[in-house]
Amino acid sequence: MLERKYDQMLKIRTRGLREWRDQSSQFNRYEATPYVALDKLFQAYKLKKDDEVVDFGCGRGRVPFYIHHHFQIPVTGIEVNDQTFEEALNNKATYRQQAQNIPAPIKLEYGFAEQYEVKETDNRFYFFNPFSVNIFKKVVGNIMGSLEEYDRSVDIILYYPLQEYKSFLKKNTPFYLMNKVRVPKATDKKEKFLIYRYKHKD
Repeated sequence: MLERKYDQMLKIRTRGLREWRDQSSQFNRYEATPYVALDKLFQAYKLKKDDEVVDFGCGRGRVPFYIHHHFQIPVTGIEVNDQTFEEALNNKATYRQQAQNIPAPIKLEYGFAEQYEVKETDNRFYFFNPFSVNIFKKVVGNIMGSLEEYDRSVDIILYYPLQEYKSFLKKNTPFYLMNKVRVPKATDKKEKFLIYRYKHKD
């Protein structure tokens, strides 16, 4: 019920699943983060006015539109499934009709996550198991490369975190687990957010 209500409020369509035709793909199926989970996350974890969020594997755009609506900050969504990306663009058109008063940009980019050029202002990165750990390593490597050039505080947010993602961040990066947010009434112990932080050198 909440899923439909939130979609209607934001003037978007993000419900449902989409499997990849190639089951051996490096990419996981489309499934949006539940709104009840997003509400819980952002009760515990606040975004600031100077934050800029990137959602890797944004699907139909639920997380970018939700964040843009609630926090009115710049958001970028990256999606590589052409059909899903077209649906995200359609959602952006209808969302923007009722969000014209929010000056912050909301961008949707079609392409591979590991080819996204991390901007010096990007500092919050969201992942809901969009792809294999091999791609995740490349994306985090790009984030680390950006940090070497533009040192800043950066957070990585994982929803329903894969063990491979967690192990990589713990063993191979300077990111540390900063917070854990559990989803209310969740029956699966994996149904949670893990927030990892890179503390800049200053």
